[in-house]
Amino acid sequence: GEILTYDDMLVSLATAYCDKGRTATGTEARVGAIAVDPRVIPYGTRMFIMTMDGEYIYGIATAEDCGSLEHIYGTRIDLHMDTYEECRAFGARNCFVFFLS
Repeated sequence: GEILTYDDMLVSLATAYCDKGRTATGTEARVGAIAVDPRVIPYGTRMFIMTMDGEYIYGIATAEDCGSLEHIYGTRIDLHMDTYEECRAFGARNCFVFFLS
């Protein structure tokens, strides 16, 4: 496996979405392509994300989408998942976001 190192970390409120189609950067919406506020987390930023309680590990993600300003702003993030059921089960959780080197 790959050894991951990180330069910085923050705690963020994360929600989930399962839209199909293209992200704001033109890539395919998929697991690992997350929505961020690009004024705070620039597009292309690679991260490792897990819930603060360690119950759910999203894993490696890249900032590729922006979501809506009324929901995704500041340090809030939106994690892409495959199904609506997965999104509902995830809900909204505080997560550790590690910014990969």
